[in-house]
Amino acid sequence: MAALQRRRHYSVLVLLFMLLGMLWEAGDGQIHYSIPEELDKVSFVGNIAKDLGLEPRELAERGVRIVPRGRTQLFALNPRSGSLVTAGRIDREELCAQSEPCLVSFNILVEDKLNLYPVEVEIVDINDNAPRFLREQLEVKIIENAALSSRFPLMEVYDPDVGLNSLQGFKLSGNSHFSVDVPSEANGPKYPELVLERALDREREAIHRLVLTAMDGGDPVRSGVARILVTVLDANDNAPVFTQSVYRVSVPENLPVGTPVLSVNARDQDEGAHAEVTYSFVRITEKISKTFCLNVLTGEISTSANLDYEDASFYELDVEARDQPGLQDRAKVLISILDVNDNVPEVVVTSGSRSVAESTLPGTVIVLFQVYDRDSGRNGLVICSISRSLPFELEKSVDNYYRLVTNTVLDREQVSLYNITVTATDKGMPSLSTEMLISLNVADINDNPPAFPHTSYSVYIPENNPRGASIFSVTAHDPDSHENAQVTYSLAEDTIQGGPLSSYISINSDTGVLYALHSFDCEQFRDLQLRVIASDSGDPPLSSNVSLTIFVLDQNDNTPEILYPAFPTDGSTGVELAPRSAEPGYLVTKVVAVDRDSGQNAWLSYRLLKASEPGLFAVGLHTGEVRTARALLDRDALKQTLVVAVQDHGQPPLSATVTLTVAVADNLPDVLADLGSLEVPHDSDASGLTLYLVVAVAAVSCVFLAFVIVLLALRLRRWQRSHVLQTSGGVPAGLPASHSVGVDGVRAFLQTYSHEVSLTADSRSHAIFPQPNYADTLISQESCEKSEPLLIQEDFYKEQDSLVRVRLLLLLYLFEQEKLKFSLISA
Repeated sequence: MAALQRRRHYSVLVLLFMLLGMLWEAGDGQIHYSIPEELDKVSFVGNIAKDLGLEPRELAERGVRIVPRGRTQLFALNPRSGSLVTAGRIDREELCAQSEPCLVSFNILVEDKLNLYPVEVEIVDINDNAPRFLREQLEVKIIENAALSSRFPLMEVYDPDVGLNSLQGFKLSGNSHFSVDVPSEANGPKYPELVLERALDREREAIHRLVLTAMDGGDPVRSGVARILVTVLDANDNAPVFTQSVYRVSVPENLPVGTPVLSVNARDQDEGAHAEVTYSFVRITEKISKTFCLNVLTGEISTSANLDYEDASFYELDVEARDQPGLQDRAKVLISILDVNDNVPEVVVTSGSRSVAESTLPGTVIVLFQVYDRDSGRNGLVICSISRSLPFELEKSVDNYYRLVTNTVLDREQVSLYNITVTATDKGMPSLSTEMLISLNVADINDNPPAFPHTSYSVYIPENNPRGASIFSVTAHDPDSHENAQVTYSLAEDTIQGGPLSSYISINSDTGVLYALHSFDCEQFRDLQLRVIASDSGDPPLSSNVSLTIFVLDQNDNTPEILYPAFPTDGSTGVELAPRSAEPGYLVTKVVAVDRDSGQNAWLSYRLLKASEPGLFAVGLHTGEVRTARALLDRDALKQTLVVAVQDHGQPPLSATVTLTVAVADNLPDVLADLGSLEVPHDSDASGLTLYLVVAVAAVSCVFLAFVIVLLALRLRRWQRSHVLQTSGGVPAGLPASHSVGVDGVRAFLQTYSHEVSLTADSRSHAIFPQPNYADTLISQESCEKSEPLLIQEDFYKEQDSLVRVRLLLLLYLFEQEKLKFSLISA
């Protein structure tokens, strides 16, 4: 029955408090509700959706949630009904102890707008605790001659409820000598006192057993019971007396453990054992007993634990002085705790993102966080700051909330990660501060094209390279990330000598490695021009290009080509003339050779490989000139055979050889007689010879007339050219250097070899003059690198060949004249 009445009572209270919650007033914009304690989990507190002006379904859509103020979450939101409900059982005594009213404050955060709404819930006490004595049994010693109406303090009675539900009265049973009374105090614990109503007589009754009942004013009434044992003592007419009824002291909260706080002192005018006083705490809580300790002999009070202003700022202690017979006196000790700035500010991130796009506009809210300090006064005032060099700033919001917003455009390629240090500093003396690190990643967008480290590249590869060989590698760097930084390579469309570039060069699209699809020939082309394109994989993709020049380096793959003496086309062997009167160093002839290679691969050197008369002739190492090494002797053979080797300076070197036939005689008739005696048989037909002489004389006469005309023309041309050379600095205008060298060589040859004759070994009618005398000149790499070197040399040698033919005709005429005279004399 009692349980049924209690349930009905609770139902009435719930309805009452729900009605009070619906009638809240918002004078300052704060939402207020009232609920009784000990409600079940998910009990209705208030219609928060309605109070916020929202529909229940909007709670989840707009990210409405509870932000507690530094304590355990006591309430929750029901998104279906839009109501505020309890998150668990709420004990008012655990939250607020004896404080009235008991208020729980928190904030409602609307996530999409980052708006905060303060909410206050009052927890109303119910009678769920019975009065409780600190001890169930107490012994009280009273002298037998104690005066009537004497009061004897008993143990403290504690009821954690408040108002009518707290302790309201006492009832003493089983004795007529005593009554119980409670000193009138507005608030705080009740300290009952035993009042002597009738005189005691120890001899008649030395012990009194009492039952003390404490009752509260709740419905139903709750009570607690303690048993009191009263011992009647022998007379002791003086009790200890404290020097002060109230002791006051203020100490800082950072007082070291064991530090004396103050000393109490009580005096007893009795003598002997009745004057020996001991001190003890009475009517103190368990917390006070763990915080302070009292010296029972000296009355010194010291700390036994660390003090904390934020936990308790004031302590009230009751000290009792008792003599040996049991007389006592009590005094109050009031200890005030002074706040010391010993708590650093705390920073709690409430909402926000750990990543932001680099395209985010200035003024965008990134993070919302709260700061608070457990200290009080100026020690609890907190200021937040961040580095001014960062592209962010802090904005103060409500209730110690701050917003972290951007103040400029971000660039991930410059800074991809921001470690933002938020410094919270209080205003205490000295001030304390704490730092919280917020790591913010900057998300990439494709705003950078790939970039090559150089504006152009030059690549050198040797000719005759194998097909498919890797020749070079290009790399482009994209400062973006992920697919925006994935680079692919390609070649710009182009043609080389009429063919597509892709048939000569290919590139790996992933690595940028270039491959040769052909074996290059330096004599075909010396360089290739192409452009490499690098594109990223962003959306849209970005690209850049770079020029690349491939230079083909020459290799020694061409043997020297001998231009003079040229091999006759009729199968005969050319003969060079050397008079027997020639002094050492006499220039007999010159071997002329070229090499299609370039550089040192085209540098030629000449040497005498074989000679029929060793030591008679020498060959210039760099000029190819064949000269006599000593004077010719009569014993030297008429016909000398020389083998000259021409070798380049490549690695490995390549060479070519030419065989020279040198006829030794003092004059032309002698060499012709000697050669005739060597080559013409003695049984030749005289009639055939006569016919041959007649034809030869006629032919030579015609040719001689033509030769005179050509010689005059050449003299006139030579005079004009020398005049032009004087006016143009030595080289005719518009004439290439190679042509100029050729003309000078021909002129020098005409002046040097005008008297020299060369005959073929198998015919008396064919005479070949030596080629022009070339100076000791190396062919430069630049001249070899011209687009048509062979054409220039061909023109040069055609001109030389014309001059040689004229001289051959002149010699042939002289030869026929001598031969005709010789025939007439013989006839």
